[in-house]
Amino acid sequence: MTATSTSSNQTYLQIQGLVKKFGDNYAVDHIDLNIEQHEIFALLGSSGCGKSTLLRMLAGMETPTKGNIILDGQDITNLAPYDRPINMMFQSYALFPHMSVEQNIAFGLKQDKMPKAEIDARVEEMLRLVQMTKFAKRKPHQLSGGQQQRVALARSLAKRPKILLLDEPLGALDKKLRQQTQLELVNTLESVGATCIMVTHDQEEAMTMATRVAIMSEGKIMQLGSPSDVYDFPNSRFTAEFIGETNIFEGTIINKSDDHAIIECPELSNHVYTDQKFEASNGQNIWVSIRPEDIYLYKEKPDTLGAYNWAEGVVEEIAYLGSFAIYHVKLANGCIIKSQVPAPYWYVRNITPPTWEETVFMSWPENQPTPLTK
Repeated sequence: MTATSTSSNQTYLQIQGLVKKFGDNYAVDHIDLNIEQHEIFALLGSSGCGKSTLLRMLAGMETPTKGNIILDGQDITNLAPYDRPINMMFQSYALFPHMSVEQNIAFGLKQDKMPKAEIDARVEEMLRLVQMTKFAKRKPHQLSGGQQQRVALARSLAKRPKILLLDEPLGALDKKLRQQTQLELVNTLESVGATCIMVTHDQEEAMTMATRVAIMSEGKIMQLGSPSDVYDFPNSRFTAEFIGETNIFEGTIINKSDDHAIIECPELSNHVYTDQKFEASNGQNIWVSIRPEDIYLYKEKPDTLGAYNWAEGVVEEIAYLGSFAIYHVKLANGCIIKSQVPAPYWYVRNITPPTWEETVFMSWPENQPTPLTK
C-alpha cells in the first residue's frame, strides 16, 4: 500500500476533542484518540454508543460539532468525503448490481481518471489479493455473501486509501462464514499494510481482528487497549460485564497492601484474596470480577482449600456448549456463580461429571480476581 510515510514522532491519525451533538444530546462526547499507521483498530459497543457516528465523521459524512481530525499531518476535519484519502466499506457492501466484479473494483479508479493500463493492472492486483480472479466477469448476484465481501474489500483497497473504514464488515454473513472470514480479512489487510478502523458490536469479531480495541458507551471511550488487556484487566464494572461472561461480587477491602488485597464479599462465605495491583484503601467498597473459565469446579472438597477464594454450592443449571460446559452453581444465600469447564476435564480424570442438584466446590487462583473501583 502506498502512503505518505509518517515521521517517528508523529501519530498517523489524531482525533482531538471530537464532539458530535444532535440537539442537546452528545452522540460523540469529547473523544481523544491516536491511531498508528498499519494498525487494525476496533470501535466496539452496543447500538447507540456513538461508534458509527465517529466513523462517519472520519469519513466526512458527518460534520463534527467540535474538535479536529489530523491524518498524516494534515487537518482533514472540514474536507469533503471525496477529498479525503479515506475509503469506507459498508455492511451491505453496496456493490453495483449491473457491473461485473472487475467493473466494481475499477469504478473508483475510473472516477479518478486513472489511465486505463494502470486501472487494468490495479484491478488484476486486487483480484489476486482477494482470490477472486476467476470470478472477474461475474455480477454480484452470482456470488456468495463471502465472495461479495471480498469484492467490496478489493474495491475499497483499490484506491490505496490512507485509512480504510469498515462498518460492521462481517455483519451480513452468517455466523459460520463470519468466523471463517475474520482471519482471512485480517491477513488481507496486513498483506497490504492497510491502516484500518472497524466498527462492530460483535465482541468476537473485535477481539479476533483488532490489534487494539476501544470500548464505547454513551459517546465516550470507556477503555482502550489490546484485546487481551481489555478482557483480562477491565478498568470498570461496565467493561468487565460488556466483554464476555463474568461473575461480579460487591465487597469491602479489609486488608490492602502493595502486593495483595483481601476483600470481604457478603455473597461469599470466604474472603477474596487478589494479588492484582490497584489503587484503593482499606474500608473502600469495590467490585470483584472473576471470569467463569478461572473458576475451578470439584465434586469433592480439595484439601488445598484455605481461608480464601473458594465457595460451596449446588448445581442449578448446566449449559453444554460442545468444547466446554457452563455450570451455574447456586450458593446457600441464592447467589449464582458460573464456572466454565472444558469438555475433557472430567474424562481425563476418570470422574463422572456433576449433575443437577449435586453439591460442588469451586475455587479460583489469587491472580484472577480483578478488583474494580468504578
